[in-house]
Amino acid sequence: MNLPGRIVRFYADGFRSMTIGRKLWAIIIIKLIVIFGVLKLFFFPDMLTSRYDTDEARAEAVRSALTEPIGRP
Repeated sequence: MNLPGRIVRFYADGFRSMTIGRKLWAIIIIKLIVIFGVLKLFFFPDMLTSRYDTDEARAEAVRSALTEPIGRP
């Protein structure tokens, strides 16, 4: 069998034989989803929707932000 297949089988067998580890991984994943969901909702507002009315204006703002150089001395 090839090396990538053996590596995948090794990790699959390890996760299959876990008892407490599955619960801990589930808790970690749930916590990350909650943390990033809260961060996105409260700390990263949708600036394009609040500043521009149409999709064309939003697209132009993004395009100009990506293509225009930053004024550095």
